[in-house]
Amino acid sequence: MPSRRRSPLLARLVVEAPGRPQQAILDELRRVLLDGAVLPGTPIPLAEVADLFGVSQIPVREALKTLIGEGLVTHRSNFGYTVAQLTPLELREMYIVRETLESAALAAAVANATDGDRAAIVAANEALQHAIREDDPSAYHRQSRGFHLALTRPSRMHRLLHMLESAWNVTEPVQSMVHVSGDDRAALHADHCEMVGVFLAGDVEGLLTAAEAHAQRLNSVISTLPTDTGLLMPTDISSAQ
Repeated sequence: MPSRRRSPLLARLVVEAPGRPQQAILDELRRVLLDGAVLPGTPIPLAEVADLFGVSQIPVREALKTLIGEGLVTHRSNFGYTVAQLTPLELREMYIVRETLESAALAAAVANATDGDRAAIVAANEALQHAIREDDPSAYHRQSRGFHLALTRPSRMHRLLHMLESAWNVTEPVQSMVHVSGDDRAALHADHCEMVGVFLAGDVEGLLTAAEAHAQRLNSVISTLPTDTGLLMPTDISSAQ
């Protein structure tokens, strides 16, 4: 009988010492999933993860239950735990959720922004520009999240911001911006620059208009992501489960 392939997730986990508490296990699993270090659909072998952390399966199972609730892990009888895999429709739905929450925060963000907040937005946009210059898709994806959170954080709408981060987390294993073309990333960055300009000018209507145009472009871009590479779950397969 052939040996079962070792899950690539195991090589990505960092275990500082055996016997880590459940919260540390949860934090490390979440870190790996949000970093996009493993593809959606990757197995998460319960027993092997427990052995790696030097604990029983109980705290690992509880951590995975939390991640299921966050939309980052799925569990199926006879198949075990895997990194959550979205269908194209589910991915588009989560982007709509993100865009709706962001839009709701922008007016308050402009009104409440301090000089420090505005400087953080400029710095986040410069980090995006650097990723564009270096043609670094992974950095662009990571910095894009930082940019959008910098735009909304001044709203001080803490519950909304928590929901926005949670919605963003669900889409992170896909690493969308890593898999789109360089031209698309450049076009999206041009939108970001427009958003920065109107934010700094205190133009709420201009910011909302620019954000809507950016959302439309983003939805168009993610519709081009491949569905035959395992990155996303084909709709016909998901409906058959």
